[in-house]
Amino acid sequence: MVALLSASVAIEHGYQACIMAPTEILAEQHFKNARKIFEPLGIEVAFISGQLRAKEKREVLERVQMGQARLVVGTHAVIQDAVHFNQLGLVIIDEQHRFGVEQRAKLMKKGESPHFLVMTATPIPRTLAMTVYGDLDVSIIDELPKGRQPIVTRKVFENKREKVLGFLQEQVAKGRQAYVVYPLVEESEKIDLKNATEEYEKLVAQFPDIRFALLHGKMKADEKDQVMRCFRDHEFDVLVSTTVIEVGVDVPNANLMLIEHAERFGLSQLHQLRGRVGRGEHKSYCVLMLSYALSDEARFRAEIMESTADGFKISEADLELRGPGQFLGTRQSGLTGFKMANLVRDMATLQLARKAAFQLVQKDPLLKLEEHKVLASEFDRKRKQLVG
Repeated sequence: MVALLSASVAIEHGYQACIMAPTEILAEQHFKNARKIFEPLGIEVAFISGQLRAKEKREVLERVQMGQARLVVGTHAVIQDAVHFNQLGLVIIDEQHRFGVEQRAKLMKKGESPHFLVMTATPIPRTLAMTVYGDLDVSIIDELPKGRQPIVTRKVFENKREKVLGFLQEQVAKGRQAYVVYPLVEESEKIDLKNATEEYEKLVAQFPDIRFALLHGKMKADEKDQVMRCFRDHEFDVLVSTTVIEVGVDVPNANLMLIEHAERFGLSQLHQLRGRVGRGEHKSYCVLMLSYALSDEARFRAEIMESTADGFKISEADLELRGPGQFLGTRQSGLTGFKMANLVRDMATLQLARKAAFQLVQKDPLLKLEEHKVLASEFDRKRKQLVG
């Protein structure tokens, strides 16, 4: 709603707006919602994705270039060279952590300095928001929508598998639905992990009374959409999937998320996957199935997930584990070259530094003053080193 209201302001002032989402399923969901709101008002909404047929794509691109399509919704296909806007005034990026620095920049260049709104359901640590997004206003919606139920999260090991599957059976018998998520699509000779296709076949054989569906990234877009629609309409009870369901899937009747080989997933992925349940009125559960060969880091991730549903605490823990990446340049994880501060612990110092930086730029934006000579040359050296 925040994105669509922002888009409506841009459109009212004669500009076009563009919403970019990381997956076909999510982009299509946004497109349908946008059409419901805008088309009765006589505002044309266009959809761009890699799955469009050549003729259809040509027509859509023409309407976007002519300015007839006021709101454009799509996947990363919107940043292709063939896409030209008439007057792009607002860029909206959903699930922004799923896009690279260069992809975001490419979309911005489609307009003459458009307004910019980035959104994510994976909370960014407050300290990182102050630094990486220091030039942006950061807004936080930190309450759950009305009627959402808290999610009970438990970590279990292989010896409890039959008990977990029995619980899945009970939930399906009550009319609920479930997800079972695997880290691989097909078996890999190098990695001994359960894979979605093989385990799907085993589950179908083991529970003939349960209606299973299979979903993974190697399927064609229309096949994926068909499976998701059927699952949403409760034609299937359990969706066996890879992380393709990490974002943009909204099935209120689904109340159980079983994540196989949970030690293979990062904290933000686990948080996103858990967020697929607890979207309706039913008590919801997330089960993290772990292998016995567990690193200390993987155990810590599982314990964090068990102990809190607070996305900010999870993101702070994630930052501690992975490091925040570069602020300039394109590397997006790993430790930064900070000499004097820790991004997680030194919040107060970072706030002071940020305030001082803004004051300095306000006083001497081009760093021309004698007192800033050393700073200017150091800034120039760093800029060349990072940006090239």
